[in-house]
Amino acid sequence: MLIKLAETHLLGILSYCRQIFLFRRVRSLSLLFATGLGLSLVVAACSPTATTQGTATANTYAPPKSITVSIGYQKSATVLNALKTKGDLEKALAASKSSVKFVEFPAGPPLLEGMNAGSIDFGYTGEAPPVFAQAAGTPLVYVAYETANPQSEGIVVPKDSPIQTIADLKGKKVAFAKGSNTNYLLVKALESAGLKYSDITPVFLKPADARAAFEGRNVDAWAIWDPYLAAAEKTAGARLIADATGIAANRGYYLARKSFVDEHPEILKLILDEVKKVDRWAADNPVEVAKFLETQLGIEASVLEVSEKRRNYGVFPLSDEEIAGQQQIADTFQKLQLIPKPVQIKEIVLKDGK
Repeated sequence: MLIKLAETHLLGILSYCRQIFLFRRVRSLSLLFATGLGLSLVVAACSPTATTQGTATANTYAPPKSITVSIGYQKSATVLNALKTKGDLEKALAASKSSVKFVEFPAGPPLLEGMNAGSIDFGYTGEAPPVFAQAAGTPLVYVAYETANPQSEGIVVPKDSPIQTIADLKGKKVAFAKGSNTNYLLVKALESAGLKYSDITPVFLKPADARAAFEGRNVDAWAIWDPYLAAAEKTAGARLIADATGIAANRGYYLARKSFVDEHPEILKLILDEVKKVDRWAADNPVEVAKFLETQLGIEASVLEVSEKRRNYGVFPLSDEEIAGQQQIADTFQKLQLIPKPVQIKEIVLKDGK
């Protein structure tokens, strides 16, 4: 009996020892497997090939960032008006899953106020508005310019007015849009006649209001740009006393919000490419452009033909010459205290596509 109990006890001890041995062996194998797996993961993570492939895969399948580009335009801006109507820009943007929204403004200064508020990304104005906007702190960039058009702006008086020359404007009331290209024309025209800006009474009015004041004889003269100039000459009994020839270049500028330029250079390039295409089309088709703009502006096509045939086309990056011309405008306005501080045009120019 005692022997049997001893055998049973011995068998229990052997069984217990075997379980301990198996447990330790399994635990050792588990530790070895875990260690090997960890090392494999570390090696894989540190492998240049694996990292490159992972990044490439992420970049390849990252969805393109789509945006809605807001473009500010004026009815008098032929190219952007045509760009809006023809629909080619929408098609070009669709490839990047982006779209465009056009926002109309009565003149350049309020258009750039919209840019300052962040409501538009891209637009076109005459030479003076961006100077006022830069002085006011608007985050804008000059991205291209349009060829000079000195015959496309001028100063008019009623046909029966005794005013014959710029010198005769002394003491008179002259209507124009404050901060517009004709603001600069008027300053330089007065200077050419030996007069000061303070020698006239400025009446700040947008084109539609200015025409009403002009026809109502509430102002003595009106400084205005095409096609409103051509319309005034033909239908409002206006007589031209001077255009900008020899006085001001009257260039147009394509401008963009700085953050848009920084964040979406590829879309900016696409827009400028489409602008250039439409610009070339308009240059070759003045009669068709006049017919097209007739419904847009409510001005007779025959009048619009006059303004189209006396203007120049061409869209280019700014060179030192255009920068110097804009700087002269800025310095003139600052000297007259029409802007609150000096500005440096070259600081906000997209030059050579950079």
